[in-house]
Amino acid sequence: MVNSLPHPTTPTGRDGLAALLARPEKAVVALDFDGTLAEIVPDPEQARAHPGAVAALAALAPEVASVAVVTGRPAGVAVRYGGFAGVPGLEHLVVLGHYGAERWDAVTGTVRAVAPHPGVASVRAELPGFLDRAGAWPGVWIEEKGRAVAVHTRRALEPEGAFEALKGPLGDLAVAHGLVLEPGRMVLELRPPGMDKGVALAEYVREVGAGSVLYAGDDLGDLPAFAAVEKLRSDGTPGVLVCSGSTEVPELSDRADLSVQGPAGVVAFLTELARAVREA
Repeated sequence: MVNSLPHPTTPTGRDGLAALLARPEKAVVALDFDGTLAEIVPDPEQARAHPGAVAALAALAPEVASVAVVTGRPAGVAVRYGGFAGVPGLEHLVVLGHYGAERWDAVTGTVRAVAPHPGVASVRAELPGFLDRAGAWPGVWIEEKGRAVAVHTRRALEPEGAFEALKGPLGDLAVAHGLVLEPGRMVLELRPPGMDKGVALAEYVREVGAGSVLYAGDDLGDLPAFAAVEKLRSDGTPGVLVCSGSTEVPELSDRADLSVQGPAGVVAFLTELARAVREA
């Protein structure tokens, strides 16, 4: 292992990294998009992968069983914002969008998807009037996500106050339409039950038959993926949990084996991991 590769601070993390380096061809490297490969920005439509992300992934992907991007965004959007299509070295990249409800495979360049939940369309129609009646703050806005709907408070005058005030009412609205409410970093997402990054990751790891797994994320929505890796470890599959560091989500950093400084830190880690795998 090269000295510049960061070392996990936990024994299970060190075991997971050692297993990955010993047999990289059996490893799945999975990553969140926003906050992990791309900086968090006020307008999610302006998010783009870190300038070094594609090169780092293209260097690592041929050395491992699979690289997967696991995101709440539509798969096609993550592909466009990430710049993942048609990149040499990323021929077998997989994007699990909408928490696994959509899947884009680089080898075919196509998206496969399950049928949408009817509750999402109902919430989409009701939400503007609902927010008005709830006295939503100026700057609170709705993001259409196809198979989910998100309410952002980051632009509000009091982002945390708006977030806390809306969490209960939006939770009730979600339940009324057969959905669940998923809090994030100044965002509240209404989406179908049974859709989360943990389910998507666990199913994909089983499909690949991975001998080890690494997952990197930054937000509350990544906690199910962390839990999935912890379950895999308890069942005998070594794993590494990486936090794309944020003071906003201590729940994630407290459970991580390794923390890095945002997307730039993730890219640097992936670059060094690719080098370590080649030199192992």
